Amino acid sequence: MRYRPLGSDPLDPRLGRFIPDDWEHVERYPLSALADDDRPTRSPVVIGVNWYSAFDKPEKDEKSGEFFIAKAGAAALGRVRGGHCVCLEPGGTPDTDANYAFYDQGAEGACVGFGWSRCMSLFNGGEYTARWLWDAAKKRDEWPETNPGDDNGTSVRAAAEVLKDAGHVLWDDSYRNDDWQAREKYVPDVKQGIAAFRWAKSVDDVHAVLGNPRADELGAVPLLNSWGPGYPHRTYLPDAVLARLIEEEGEIAVPTDR
Repeated sequence: MRYRPLGSDPLDPRLGRFIPDDWEHVERYPLSALADDDRPTRSPVVIGVNWYSAFDKPEKDEKSGEFFIAKAGAAALGRVRGGHCVCLEPGGTPDTDANYAFYDQGAEGACVGFGWSRCMSLFNGGEYTARWLWDAAKKRDEWPETNPGDDNGTSVRAAAEVLKDAGHVLWDDSYRNDDWQAREKYVPDVKQGIAAFRWAKSVDDVHAVLGNPRADELGAVPLLNSWGPGYPHRTYLPDAVLARLIEEEGEIAVPTDR
């Protein structure tokens, strides 16, 4: 697979989000089609976006005490390095240190599975089998080249469809050394999935769904990356940069929990 618009496979295998071949899902199911009272609030958002070199090394802002990426704005992002999926942290109960430690994707292109699984932990507590979701999404997506057992990525849409139709697999420590063939035998629980998902098209939509006062105050959204202790627990992305990423075929998924 080649990452569009990079035109080649990402050098960093962790950047495993692919851009869908069509945009019908976003056009048919926008968040804006829901009445205000029906829109999720204080809910995590899962994004699949271009990942720029400026995002690699967060810097601590001395005034706020928070880590930021791309603090210089959308005009100074560097080059596209591939595609990545992360969960955005809502207001209310914050993401835990345990989640931060658990959801480390290592060197695999499994970011879609990890981003969505982090979301489900925020909804329900507990831990989820992120690599199972990565495998299942590759069977669901539109690319014949993506299959369980390979290191290809997949789309945010494909994993959302799995969670809606099949549910998810709660983690068990006995799974720790399982390979993809063992994961094929896991049985998902539909109660551990989502009821529906919609697509945000603006930064204002994202902030309204997150309901995160700190994010509103900073004019930025908090990423929960899946790169382990070498990357801060939460890192803020300025709103102007998120707006650019949305315009660059970003998938901005707004799930509704069961």
